[in-house]
Amino acid sequence: MGQLLRRIAAFLGFISPMSYAYPALDISLPGERQFHLIGSIHMGTIDMAPLPERLTARLLQADALIVEADITTSSSPFGQSGLQPAIAQRLSQQQFQRLQELCQELGTDVATLSALPGWQIALMMQARQAQRLGLRAEYGIDYQLLQAAKAQQMPVIELEGAEEQLDMLEQLPEGGMALLHDTLEHWHTNARLLQTMVSWWLHTKPNSVLETLPTTFSAGLYDVLMHRRNRNWQQKLEALPPGNYVVAVGALHLYGEDNLPDMLQAR
Repeated sequence: MGQLLRRIAAFLGFISPMSYAYPALDISLPGERQFHLIGSIHMGTIDMAPLPERLTARLLQADALIVEADITTSSSPFGQSGLQPAIAQRLSQQQFQRLQELCQELGTDVATLSALPGWQIALMMQARQAQRLGLRAEYGIDYQLLQAAKAQQMPVIELEGAEEQLDMLEQLPEGGMALLHDTLEHWHTNARLLQTMVSWWLHTKPNSVLETLPTTFSAGLYDVLMHRRNRNWQQKLEALPPGNYVVAVGALHLYGEDNLPDMLQAR
């Protein structure tokens, strides 16, 4: 259904067909608001810098850069969450054994993670996994865009901000153990997704195959981390004044069920 709606919208002129070598599309909303939506990847390889010339040109023409959060001003992605029971008590025996195996693979002492909330353990492991694949935060697309925008003294608009993102994670049930469960279960799938998203920037742009990409979230987490956030971002984008905006959000927010472009063009 999402792909059909996108084709209809393209025909009517509300949304442009993908015509970029990187994952991006253009959406026009009433009131002279133009959005260049970019499927960002938050950690990248050295080959992903500098940004594509066409993207740099679009940024030069923009009135503002819009990102999920300004990561150049955040000192730490983690708050001061209360200590939790030992992780061995919060996982099944099989899950804990899997955690131990992955920590050994990553060169991480499981004891240093034991009392952390589940969501924090999951994000730390995902970050280490990305690093093992050769990805670094300084080559992430949103980070590079933020640096370029600030060099131009361009306004930066946050859709959430670091504090709101942290608050969302801290409100996950059971300390976000579902996110850790999904991370352990879909470890190799997540690695393939990271490699796929890097390839979108280095080799081939995404296409309709994206509709069938596997998800690494359970239904409940997908609703919280993807659907609800997309709906919230839609409302914030639709409330903006007339202007030409470059919008960088995580690439998976642009595809699949309840994606951000479909929500915007549904008007």
